[in-house]
Amino acid sequence: MKADAANHEKQVRLLVEAREQLAQQFGEVGNKLLGEAQEAFLRRANERFAQSEEKNEEKIRALLAPVGERLKSYEDQVQKIEATRSEAYGNLTGLIEQMRAGQERVQTEAARLVNSLRNAPKARGRWGEQQLRNVLESCGLAERTDFDMERSVETEDGRLRPDAVVKVPGGRSLVIDAKVSLNAYQDAFGADDDDARRIALTAHCASMKAHIDGLSRKAYWDQFADAPDYVIMFVPGEHFLSAALEHDAKLWDYAFEKKVLLATPTNLVAIARTVASVWRQEGLAQEARQIGQLGKELYDRLAVSAEHLKRVGSGLSSAVGHYNKFVGSFERNVLSTGRKFAALNIETGKRELETIDEIEALPRYGDAALIAAGDAEEAAE
Repeated sequence: MKADAANHEKQVRLLVEAREQLAQQFGEVGNKLLGEAQEAFLRRANERFAQSEEKNEEKIRALLAPVGERLKSYEDQVQKIEATRSEAYGNLTGLIEQMRAGQERVQTEAARLVNSLRNAPKARGRWGEQQLRNVLESCGLAERTDFDMERSVETEDGRLRPDAVVKVPGGRSLVIDAKVSLNAYQDAFGADDDDARRIALTAHCASMKAHIDGLSRKAYWDQFADAPDYVIMFVPGEHFLSAALEHDAKLWDYAFEKKVLLATPTNLVAIARTVASVWRQEGLAQEARQIGQLGKELYDRLAVSAEHLKRVGSGLSSAVGHYNKFVGSFERNVLSTGRKFAALNIETGKRELETIDEIEALPRYGDAALIAAGDAEEAAE
């Protein structure tokens, strides 16, 4: 029994060892098979994934091809726009530089003009006269036809020469004198405080009143018989007069009492356009009178021509009557005898004697035609 038990234990031990060896071998074989299966699976999976990636890449490329073309076109357009923008920006920069240079030149010339106007009274006068001429011409008035510049007139006190004399239909004239009050206004415009500005505006109003008094003393209405009893003082700037009126509201009444009417370019444009319109109406009336005169002459000439035509018609009627009498006599006395030759079978040639008809149409006179038409209408009714 001991021997059997020992043998049994040995066999059990051998079986355990064999089981362990088998388990180890089975594990190694399983791991090997599993590794091979995993490698095969991964290889096939990689192949499938590679094929799928290629197919998907082709599909994506096919889907993204229009997008790429559109993006390429968009990129080209953006580049063109950018090039155009750069060119336009360069041109704009050049234009801005030119504008800046031009503005600087304008400012320089304006400063020179202001300095010359401030320091040269004659230059101010010429500038005012030129502004006056420009306003009159812009309204359709012609120099030496509708207005005269610097028309001189001799008086007991010397020679007077207003800047412009505008002719008005009816033999009347408007006397206009340009006055420029600039220095005090420029001082007021450039004043740093209200007190200095008020002092400069007071001097500006005083200068305006001095010009008004000077025009009032000249009394152009006495020197020009066809002029009204006032003179127009042209101020070549709205701001000159508006600044003076804001400081002294009674300046307008003061000028009116002196028989002086203050006019800026806006007011003078209204006056000049009114004069131009009246001249146009006068021209139309004159043309209407000429048309009436021409119509009268045409009517008289038509009457004379109708009389001569009627005489010609009477002569034609007489000629037709004499012609018909001659045809009748020729038919009775000549053609009848000639036809008798044919009746006697005498050779007369190829041509035959034709019958000559009398003329039945007579000249129609206008009155007779109207009377006949009236009779026809009555008969129809």
